[in-house]
Amino acid sequence: MPARFLQLPPMGKYIGHKPAAIRALSTFRTGQPIVGTYYFYWYDVNTREHFVDPDGTDALTDHPLNPQGYSYRSVDWHRREMEDILRAGIDFILPVYWGNPADRQPGKGLYWSFDGLAALVKAQEQMLAAKRRPPKIGLFYDTSTLQWNADNYHADLTTHEGQEWFYVSIRDFFSMVPPKLWAMVYHRPLIFLYAAAFAKDYNQQAIDFVYQQFAKDFGCRPYIVREVSWGKVRTDSVYAWGGALAPAILEVAAIGPGYDHSAVPGRAPLVRDREGGKFFERSWEQILRMNPKRRPSIVMIETWNELHEGTDICPSREYGDQYVKINARYANLFRRRVQLRPQGAYSKAQEVSIVLERQPVERGIRLHIDPKGDGLMEPAEAGGVSAWRTLPNRHHNVRFAYFDVDDSFYFDGDEPVQVEIEVWDAIREFTLEYDSSDPAGGPHQGAFKLAQRFTPGGTGAWQTFRVSLKDARFANRGNGADFRLGSGEELLIRRVTVRREGKR
Repeated sequence: MPARFLQLPPMGKYIGHKPAAIRALSTFRTGQPIVGTYYFYWYDVNTREHFVDPDGTDALTDHPLNPQGYSYRSVDWHRREMEDILRAGIDFILPVYWGNPADRQPGKGLYWSFDGLAALVKAQEQMLAAKRRPPKIGLFYDTSTLQWNADNYHADLTTHEGQEWFYVSIRDFFSMVPPKLWAMVYHRPLIFLYAAAFAKDYNQQAIDFVYQQFAKDFGCRPYIVREVSWGKVRTDSVYAWGGALAPAILEVAAIGPGYDHSAVPGRAPLVRDREGGKFFERSWEQILRMNPKRRPSIVMIETWNELHEGTDICPSREYGDQYVKINARYANLFRRRVQLRPQGAYSKAQEVSIVLERQPVERGIRLHIDPKGDGLMEPAEAGGVSAWRTLPNRHHNVRFAYFDVDDSFYFDGDEPVQVEIEVWDAIREFTLEYDSSDPAGGPHQGAFKLAQRFTPGGTGAWQTFRVSLKDARFANRGNGADFRLGSGEELLIRRVTVRREGKR
């Protein structure tokens, strides 16, 4: 098939680089601890874009501390944001980019994405001229444009035409950013892909096409980090969107200060309370408690300034500089590879447990209800005994119960433990999956390793099952928990205990 979208000229002039020129530029090292954030630049206080909804109501949950000149068109605004981002201890930004082959007409549709990027580049070049080192720039490819664009074109990335659309969106971004500003890992520019659901379909060829064509046009291979929903392909790394709701620690760690999209029309209420900053601090501390040799080298803050969904850490009317200061403090510890040692009530305990009465009795194990809709449970009763039962899952057919072991008892460890579960024996099968130190043991670097499939005998009585875990990591990487029980049927659970088995 003849090229269709590749025939479009690049939107910028920075293309056709020699490999040697790219290798001569500064780069982050492989494994170097670095902190990034998502930079939303679709606001314009003058035209009210993204400040006011079509019905005239306030579009923002949180509000800029200084709204004067707050516009993607303003070089001064971008520079002000860059200075604040540096104060927050952030190494690179990912502009949330909506540019695509259908929205290239100035002043129309999503052209703001090109306008704003050009102003951002000018702001960073001003900083360089003033001997200020700006945060580096990578690409957050908001894949919404694979479906929502001026042409109503729905890209099928299994076709050559769809692959060209996919790549040209990426090409145009980097053609507008001089390589000296690129965020690179070992001389490979960073590309983060948003959700796969917006593609009509996709396959590995789409990713490989980007690798190959980018190398031809820019003299280097990109470093692609896919969102976990891109399950059918391989890239350099993987992350999960949603860190503002709960820490998502995969190969890349995603954390945020909280979430509240109450200002967004048509959405069901969803709030992750900031707890006065404590939620964000705990999220950072979860990463810092991990062994520096095993924890992710990239931490993404979700977000710098998504003011609609209330995930911002930028200076705001609601919170002032609070989150800028919090992030700066923890980012500094992260880059220094500091490890925080968990201390608490269970540091010297030999076992921890939870008894699932109507009000659970937690002695070092917490029942974890995933705010994304996984692991829903409610109080129940069986055999005259109080318990909790699993409920249908919003995402798939398996019902889950999640458990989080107190970090002072066990966190990112290297000693074997035994898990004991008391369940109502009225189902055919249930499983235990856990956060393992074996990176090949589970789908997300060992985060959901299968320990055992249990096959109860259907006795209609309470039964106890045990399993030894020789490679438990328990770093809260299982949707924020350490292990989960799962079954396609309703599972009633009375008690869970975790015991130390001694050093290997």
